[in-house]
Amino acid sequence: MTRILVVGESWVSSMTHYKGWDHFGSASYHTGVGYLRDALEGGGVAVDHMPVHEAAERFPFEPAGLDAYDAVVLSDIGANTLLLHPDTWMHGRRVPNRLTVLRDWVEAGGGLAMAGGYFSFQGIDGRARYRGTAVEAVLPAEIDPWDDRVEVPEGFSAQVVAPDHPIADGVDLEWPFLLGYNRFRLKDDATLIARHGDDPVLAVRDAGAGRTLAWASDIGPHWCPEEFAAWPGYARLWTQAVAWLAGG
Repeated sequence: MTRILVVGESWVSSMTHYKGWDHFGSASYHTGVGYLRDALEGGGVAVDHMPVHEAAERFPFEPAGLDAYDAVVLSDIGANTLLLHPDTWMHGRRVPNRLTVLRDWVEAGGGLAMAGGYFSFQGIDGRARYRGTAVEAVLPAEIDPWDDRVEVPEGFSAQVVAPDHPIADGVDLEWPFLLGYNRFRLKDDATLIARHGDDPVLAVRDAGAGRTLAWASDIGPHWCPEEFAAWPGYARLWTQAVAWLAGG
């Protein structure tokens, strides 16, 4: 059975409630992996989820630590979380660079996807910070140094330009609308599968013995609304994407 690791897609929201003179605080925990997990598990793929707050400490220090997986999906998790292990951040100790670990694992035959979001690619205010990293080195994307979000509240439908690619095979060419994406440039040796105007939406690349994928939009709301995530093509697209990544 194909097994993947989704890293990211979790957050804590903190709120302050004001009632006249008085106020109180509350916090809530959320995950955004459900649509992708359900789609992939329905296609026979085993999905493990490592939330952001766990990844800082638990993400492996060596490539062998990822060998249980056929592919890793980074989604809405900034580079700092993988760079700043608690031993480094709190105690000033040296640890392996886990972005380099991930690159080495890919080049040895692993599959890597980055899905868009506010802390993907370069992200909101440029704070995801994957530009110039070892992860960017293997992705199909050349990442810009600034806030790369493109908000499209009116919606857009991506144009499929490689319908015969194994990832797009059998997927309806009329995609439901998306509401935004991270803008990046395509590397010369990458393959474009879908685009919006001149901007890539879905692209892939061979990296050493491995394979990588860049999905510029989200895997769930808000950029990827329920209309897209509930569309049968969503499950087929992602199931075939994982199969392609695992073939590296």
